[in-house]
Amino acid sequence: MALTAWPDRPVPVFPLPNVVLFPHVTIPLHVFELRYRTMLREVLSSDRHLAMALLRPGWELDYQGSPAFHDVVCLATVGEVAWLPNDCYDLTVRGVARARVTRVAREFPYRAVRLDPLPEHPHGADDPLVRIERESMLEVARHLAGAIPAELGTPEDLGLETLTNILCTYAPFDPEQKQLLLAEDHVTDRARRVREGIEHWRASGGGQPPAGESGPN
Repeated sequence: MALTAWPDRPVPVFPLPNVVLFPHVTIPLHVFELRYRTMLREVLSSDRHLAMALLRPGWELDYQGSPAFHDVVCLATVGEVAWLPNDCYDLTVRGVARARVTRVAREFPYRAVRLDPLPEHPHGADDPLVRIERESMLEVARHLAGAIPAELGTPEDLGLETLTNILCTYAPFDPEQKQLLLAEDHVTDRARRVREGIEHWRASGGGQPPAGESGPN
């Protein structure tokens, strides 16, 4: 679902300890906590927008309350939703745009935040450096083929930004490393950093990562 206008109201925030969502990437989620089931029902009755955020280290000490999360988030839209017999949900969310949290507008029963867009630094597909980086990213993507769900598209058909964000999602990095990549404004720099990180991981003896899945929440 494409974003037609930036949200002019507080957006529900879904903070998780192990998931960093990137624009143009779709991931599966499982929702079972009462507050987030409530959030999802309200999201589905409005514009289907939510903000995916990564919890900061130490979240375990206040998880049932309001643990801190990083202020660079991904505005997302909710796609397919399956209501389960135990009143939980399986769903997909697709990243739309990077954003920065400007303030928390509501705390209960779940947090909602005001967002400002974080535009990507412009890059041209015809730029020779962009073409070179994309070719390098394609080579990296071939080594991660088993970790990238086929429904995300054939790497050769994707532009640099989408290809980079998919690799950021499924690269064998910890969540804090992925959060740093999300905060990078220059797509070419993000591409270089994830490529170098994957190449280092492979050189240090990393095997083929398992098929990528987002953790439960």
